[in-house]
Amino acid sequence: MNQKRFEAAVRDYWRVRTSQQQKQVMSGKVDEGTRGAVTGGAHMDSMAKLMAEIFLDAGFPARSISRSSAVELPGYFRPEKKWDLVVVHEGSLAAAIEFKSQVGSFGNNYNNRVEEGIGNAVDVWTGYREGLFGESRPWLGYLMLLEEAPKSTAPVKNREPFFKVDPELKNASYKKRYEIYCRRLVRERLYDAACFLTSSADPTSKIHEPAADLSFATFMAAIRARAAALLITDR
Repeated sequence: MNQKRFEAAVRDYWRVRTSQQQKQVMSGKVDEGTRGAVTGGAHMDSMAKLMAEIFLDAGFPARSISRSSAVELPGYFRPEKKWDLVVVHEGSLAAAIEFKSQVGSFGNNYNNRVEEGIGNAVDVWTGYREGLFGESRPWLGYLMLLEEAPKSTAPVKNREPFFKVDPELKNASYKKRYEIYCRRLVRERLYDAACFLTSSADPTSKIHEPAADLSFATFMAAIRARAAALLITDR
């Protein structure tokens, strides 16, 4: 599972976005802003396929791994929610991975992404406590892809009418905010592993991995460890 395949999956994300946007323009039905590029779905499918192969290579049957369909999981605060990759093993939820991205509209969507990520994890962990996913503790993963752009890398001023902002987040760019966010998701045990990367639609541009602890290689190692642990348990 080498770096080149990971980079190809990132490039495919941009290719699918562009293709979906072009289809909407041709059909005469154009969504507001950049939404037209993502409402067609499947823009992270190459990434999901890449990670699904880790479980397949470890020896899990294909029927245990779901992506694109049969990815609904029940929650405690809502009936169900679709994840991007779901692995069910011996009647228990073995793993669930969420893929998120943000392109443009950084100020409008940053808080939404943070709230979604935290809320989804809390919903699953509370559901697990209530016995919704079998006996084994689930493994949760989170991947965030942010557009590398001037507005995502520039410092952002904070408003502090009553209380001071966390010093680590103060005047941080959206790129830095997302890095801190992903790291804290793992630190607070909301997710078992997280991956954060930035990229642009330019196929010649560099794919950035700002932090070693949130790199693709680290994320893949965590998934392999989870897969191996489940197989050892079965022996």
